[in-house]
Amino acid sequence: MQILRPKRARPAAPIDEFFVPELCQPEALLGLVLLAELLVLVLVLAEPMQPGFNWMRLALTSLFVQWVMLLSAGLTCQLRPLLARLSPALAGLACCAMVVGLTLSCTAVADIYQLGGPLTRVGEVNLYLRHALISLIMSGLLLRYFYLQSQWRRQEQAELMARIESLQARIRPHFLFNSLNSIASLVVSNPTKAEQAVLDLSDLFRASLARPGTLVLWREELELSRRYLSIEHYRLGERLQVDWQVDGVPDDLPIPQLTLQPLLENALIHGIQPRIEGGVVNVAAYYADGVFHLQVSNPFDETAQAQPSRGTQQALHNIDARLTALFGPAASLSVERRNARYYTCLRYPCATQKQEARSI
Repeated sequence: MQILRPKRARPAAPIDEFFVPELCQPEALLGLVLLAELLVLVLVLAEPMQPGFNWMRLALTSLFVQWVMLLSAGLTCQLRPLLARLSPALAGLACCAMVVGLTLSCTAVADIYQLGGPLTRVGEVNLYLRHALISLIMSGLLLRYFYLQSQWRRQEQAELMARIESLQARIRPHFLFNSLNSIASLVVSNPTKAEQAVLDLSDLFRASLARPGTLVLWREELELSRRYLSIEHYRLGERLQVDWQVDGVPDDLPIPQLTLQPLLENALIHGIQPRIEGGVVNVAAYYADGVFHLQVSNPFDETAQAQPSRGTQQALHNIDARLTALFGPAASLSVERRNARYYTCLRYPCATQKQEARSI
């Protein structure tokens, strides 16, 4: 007995991954207009030498080529969701056929109204063939450029993600080792708290590994950081005080995973641990005009300052590298000392999930 299995439909490629860009965007449209005008100049200058420059020929050719270009760009924008479902080869053939068809249609209109002057029968055939070949060659070259640019962009994105994942993998053991060091200090002095801290660390890592990826939601990063501080409270006790000023941050704001925790660890190592009386760690964050700002500060005492932790410095460089890789040069991480306090500030442009849904 033969069992018939239902055929699975081939998943459509996301529109954002389609190699033909959104040609209706102002930048892309301006580039196409300039490229079309350069083609017009080449066509006019390629004609046999004449005593004077034929400005009328330039104007008519510009009108013709620009009309073909604008119609092709507009139709491509409308059909882009359908073209994205095809393979790159079929989508390229469909785009070429569409451009050639529009070119022949515009040629027919120009021939009917005799915009280029009366032509013989042979001249009309040659004109149609000439326009079809020129449009086919130019559209093929342009689509080939779009395809190569898309492949280069995809390769660059893959290399960027590999670099970010490598940085992410480096910071996880750093996070684990420092947490274990905090627990080790409790084993002799308070075994009960050490046992509870181990359980908290287990919950902490379960939360951090539950959703792998480079970006997490702000509420998840905040919960992970609170769990980390609960472990440090077992060791530092009342010496550690934290002032949270983060109520204005949207819960769905994206943030690189394990960003706030290393900053808090830096504050504890440099500001709380060396001081007998401890101190207050201030965490202030807000989101305004599409930019997220985060500031972590701790008391700073030059006489009681401990030696810098190599692991902590590595974590700060790691955060800076990840911010630059994910958000570009607009992201920044700065460290400064003023008013007897140590400030670590970061900022980067981003959009919340609600804003992205409204834009779509």
